Amino acid sequence: MTAPADSGRVERLRVPVVRGRSRSSPRPLGGSGAPWLYLAPALVVLGGLLVYPIYQLGLISFFQYTQAQVSGGEPTTFEGFGNYSALFSDPEFWRVLLATVLFAAACVGSTLAVGCALAVLLTRVRAVPRLALMLAALGAWATPAVTGSTVWLLLFDPDFGPVNRLLGLGDHSWTYGRLSAFFLVLLEVVWCSFPFVMVTVYAGIRAVPAEVLEAASLDGASQWRIWRSVLAPMLRPILTVVTIQSVIWDFKVFTQIYVMTNGGGIAGQNLVLNVYAYQQAFASSQYSLGSAIGIVMLLILLAVTLVYLRLLRRQGAEL
Repeated sequence: MTAPADSGRVERLRVPVVRGRSRSSPRPLGGSGAPWLYLAPALVVLGGLLVYPIYQLGLISFFQYTQAQVSGGEPTTFEGFGNYSALFSDPEFWRVLLATVLFAAACVGSTLAVGCALAVLLTRVRAVPRLALMLAALGAWATPAVTGSTVWLLLFDPDFGPVNRLLGLGDHSWTYGRLSAFFLVLLEVVWCSFPFVMVTVYAGIRAVPAEVLEAASLDGASQWRIWRSVLAPMLRPILTVVTIQSVIWDFKVFTQIYVMTNGGGIAGQNLVLNVYAYQQAFASSQYSLGSAIGIVMLLILLAVTLVYLRLLRRQGAEL
C-alpha cells in the first residue's frame, strides 16, 4: 500500500513551536520592583503611624524634657544617655521589669492554653454549641478593656460580688494582695485575649486533612498525643503568629492594670512597665524618662520576637 499523496503536505503544514514570550502574554508590572509598588501605600501609612512617633519618642528620651521645658520656662538640654543611666540605676525599674516579664509570661501561657483547648473543643461539638461558643468568645473579644475590667471588678467585689459568695470567701479583697491582684488581672486579660487564639487555631485545624487525624486515631493515639505530635507541628506557623501577638499585647498591658488595681496597686505593688512609664511621664512630668521606658520596652519586644523566630527557623519551621 502507498501513502496518501498529500501526507508530505501535512507534514510541511505543521505549526512550529514558539519558544519565546508570546506577544499577547502580560508582562509583570515594574519587573522586580512590582511588590514594592503594591506595598508603597501601606508603607506610607505605617511610616506615618509608627516610624515617626517612634522617632519622636527616641528623640525625647535623649533630652531633658519636663513640665518646665513644655511650658517654656526652661530650655531643652541634651542629656545623651543620662535618662537611660538614671533608669537603669533605679531599683524600682528592675523590680517592675521583673514583674512585667513574669506577668506577661503567665498571661501568654494561659491565653494559648485556653485558646488552643477551646479550638480543639470546637472541632468536637455540634454546630449549635459551636456557634454559641464562638459568639460568646467574640463578645468577650469585642468588649472594650475598660468595660471588661470594670465588670470583673464588680464580679470580684468584696461586698457585692457574686464570686466571693459562691466561694464562701466573705469580704475577701482580691485587689489588696499583690499576687491575688495580679491573678485577677490575669483572668481578665485571658478572658479578652483567648478568642483571637481560639478562632485562629480553629481555622488552622479545619485546614488539616481529615485523613491525617483519622490515621492518628486508628493508631490508638490519645487526643493529647494527636495535638502534640500531629496538630502542633502542622500548626506551627499559626502558633508562631498568635504567640508573638500575645507577647506584644500582654507585655504592654495598661488598661486592665490601671483600672483594676487603681493605678498600680497599693504602694505600686502591681506596677508593670506601661503603667510605670505613664506615672513617670504624666504623673511626675518626667516625659523624657517615660520616653526612655517606652524605648526600652520596644527593644525588649523586638529582641524577644527575633529570638523566637530564630529558634523556630533552627527547628526547620517554615514561616
